[in-house]
Amino acid sequence: MSDSKRGKRPLVADRRYGAKPAAKKPKPKARKTTPPPKRGIIARILRWIVRLIWVVTWRGAAVAALVLALAVGYVWTTLPNVTQLLDGRARGSVTLLDREDAVYAWRGDQFGGAVTANSVSEDLKNAVVATEDKRFYRHFGLSPRGIASAVRINLSEGRGALQGHGGSTITQQTAKLLCLGVEYDPTEWKNEAAYVADCRRGSLQRKAKEAIFALAMEVKYSKDEILSIYLNRAYMGAGAYGAEAAAQRYFGKPAAQLTAAEGAMIAGLLTAPSRMAPTSDLKRSQDRAATVLRLMGEQGYLSDAEVAQWQQNPATLSRAARRQAGGYFADWVMSTGPEFFTRNTTEDVVIRTTLDQRLQRAAEEALTDVFENKVRKGSKAQAAIVVMSADGAVRAMVGGRETRVSGVFNRAIQAERQTGSAFKPFVYAAALELGYSPLDTVDDSPMTIDIPGSGPWSPRNYTNDYKGRVTLTDALKDSLNIPAVKVSESVGRDLVRRVASDFGIESDLAAGPALALGASESTLLEMTGAYAGILNGGSAVTPYGLIDLRLKGDADPLMGTGGGIRERVIQDAAAAQLVWMMEKVVSQGTGQRAQFGGREIAGKTGTTQAARDAWFIGFTADYVAGVWMGYDDNTPLTGVTGGGLPAEIWRETMLRVHEGLPVRPLPMQAPVGARPQPQPQAPADNRRRDVPRTTEGIIEFLIRDILGGGPPNENNRSRHPSGSDR
Repeated sequence: MSDSKRGKRPLVADRRYGAKPAAKKPKPKARKTTPPPKRGIIARILRWIVRLIWVVTWRGAAVAALVLALAVGYVWTTLPNVTQLLDGRARGSVTLLDREDAVYAWRGDQFGGAVTANSVSEDLKNAVVATEDKRFYRHFGLSPRGIASAVRINLSEGRGALQGHGGSTITQQTAKLLCLGVEYDPTEWKNEAAYVADCRRGSLQRKAKEAIFALAMEVKYSKDEILSIYLNRAYMGAGAYGAEAAAQRYFGKPAAQLTAAEGAMIAGLLTAPSRMAPTSDLKRSQDRAATVLRLMGEQGYLSDAEVAQWQQNPATLSRAARRQAGGYFADWVMSTGPEFFTRNTTEDVVIRTTLDQRLQRAAEEALTDVFENKVRKGSKAQAAIVVMSADGAVRAMVGGRETRVSGVFNRAIQAERQTGSAFKPFVYAAALELGYSPLDTVDDSPMTIDIPGSGPWSPRNYTNDYKGRVTLTDALKDSLNIPAVKVSESVGRDLVRRVASDFGIESDLAAGPALALGASESTLLEMTGAYAGILNGGSAVTPYGLIDLRLKGDADPLMGTGGGIRERVIQDAAAAQLVWMMEKVVSQGTGQRAQFGGREIAGKTGTTQAARDAWFIGFTADYVAGVWMGYDDNTPLTGVTGGGLPAEIWRETMLRVHEGLPVRPLPMQAPVGARPQPQPQAPADNRRRDVPRTTEGIIEFLIRDILGGGPPNENNRSRHPSGSDR
C-alpha cells in the first residue's frame, strides 16, 4: 500500500501547516496617458466622401463596363460577313477603251476587285500599317496613347481637342469608312456628298459610337480581315476606291505586284487622296512616298539600303495614268450614253470607243506647238480640234488649250459659233446637186437685196474688190462672198438649208440671204461631221465615239453605236465634183497653208464678222479634221483668219496623223472641160512615202526627180500673202 502512495502530493494545503504564501507580484503602476483627441467633423466628412467616391467609381465603372459590353455585343450581332463589306461604293464605275481595246480613261467610282491583306503585295501592306497605325497588330481597336497625343497636338495648334488630328487607329478609320454600319439612303440624304460628310463628323457623340463600333469589329473580325476591309474601301484619289483600283489606275498592274515605291505612294494617298494623287501632282506624291519609305525603314520593314534605293527610284505613272482621265473625248463619250449607265451608273460598265490614242496625241501636240511658237505669249485665245474618219467615227478631240483636263467646257461640242465661209461648200453642194457645173460662171459684182423688215442689204467681198465673171470653183477657191450669195439665191435658200441640215448641221439656220455667208451658228463637231459626208460620197454621218457598252464581265453588249453613215444627201458625182472644187481651195486658194506632204487635200477656210471666229475644216483620203479658233467671250481675233493659224494647226495635226500612212488620192472628179490636175509630189526629203511600187513607176519617178521635176521644198512653198479668208 505504501507503494500506492509513492510520489503523490500531500492532500493538505501548504497554509494548513503555516506555510508562507507566495509573495504577490506588485501591480505595475498605471501610466499616466493623454486621452486620444476626438476626430473632427471635417475629417469624418472627407473620409466619407472618399469612401463614397470609391463606391460610386467602382460601381459606376462596373455599370459602364456592362453597358459598353452590351453595346459592343449588340453591334457585334449587326456586323455582316467580312466579304459583304469589301465593296462599299454607292456608284458604279465606267472604264473606257480605245479602238484597240486598251484602257485610256476611267469615270465614276472605280473598284478594281476585292483584295485581302494577304493578297496585296507585302510592301503595300507594310506601308499602310507603318503610315496609318504602327501599333495596329498590338492594340484592341483603340489607342489611348494615340488619342492623347492627338488631343495634345490639336490643343497646342489652337484647335479643339477633337479637331484636326484624330489619333484614329486603322480599325476606327475602317469603322468610319463603313459609316458605322449606316448605308446610303437617297431619301434621307440630299446626295452622296452629304452622306459622306455626315459619316465624317467629329463630334464627341460620334467618336463614342465610333469607338464602340471599332471594339465590336475587333471582336468579330481578325486583324487581317479589318485591314482587308480598309484596303478595299479607302478612297485613293482619281476616282479609285481600294488598293486594286489604285494600283490599276496609277501603275497599270495588280496590287499584288506593287513594288515598295509604288506601295508607299498608294499608302501616302490615304491622308489626302485628292490632293496627293499622282495624277494631280506627281512630284508631291513622290515626296510623300519618300516619307512613307522612311517610316517603313524606321519600323523595320525595309533596310536602310532598300529605303535609299526606292527613294532614289520613285514610282512613276503608267501611260494610261499619264493620259489623265481621257480629257475632252471621254467627257463627250460619257455624255452620249444613257445617263443610268454613264454619269449615274450603279453598275460597273465598260465602254468601247473610237478613240485612236496616237491621233489624240497628234492633235494635242500640234495645238501646243502652234500656240507656243506662233501665238503671242499671254494670249487668251482658245482653239478646238476634231479628227474623224469618213464614216463619222471620231478619232481625236481637243476642246481647248488645256488638254489634261476633265469635266470642263468642251469647245468642240459645246461652243456654238458662227461658221463664216466654212459654210459655203453646202451652198455649192446644193447647186451641183441641181446640175450646175464647177465651171459655170457667176458675176462677182456689187449687189443689193431688199430684206423685208430690215431694208437693203449689200454684201461685200473680204478684199472689197470685184472680179467680174468667175467660175463657181474660183468663187469657192478665193472665198468670194457675192458669188456665194448669188448662187444661194439662185438655187433657193430652202434647198441650201435642207442640204446643210441633212449633212448634219442641226443648229437653227439663218432665214435671210446671209445664210450663204455662214451667219448661222454650229459646233465644230457638227461641221466636221458635215464635211465627212462630202468625203464619203455625199451621205450624211452622225459623229460617234461610243462603239458598244456592256456590264463588266459580260460578253454581250447592252447597246451599240448610235452613229455612222446615214442617208444620202447629194449624188456621188456632185460630191466628187465638190471635192474637186474644195481641193483648189488648198492647192491654189485661201487654204494653202494647210498643204503638207504632197498629199491631195480638200478644205475650206472660214472667218466670221470682225474675226470673232476662225475656222479651217478639210480632209485627205484618210481623215477629216476641223479646227476652230477664237475667244470664249467673242473678243475679235487680231490678225487671224481661217487661212492663217487655224490652217496651220490643221496642217500640224494632219502631218502627225498621217505619219506612216501611204499617199492616197482624193475621191474627186474634174468636170468636163477642166484642165488636167498636176499630180502632187512628195516632199524632197528622206520621208518620201509616195514612191511608186511598180518598175515602170519607179523609173518614171527617178527620171522626174533627175530632171528636176520634183516638188517644191515645203519650207519655201508659196503662200497667200495674208493667209486670209475672203
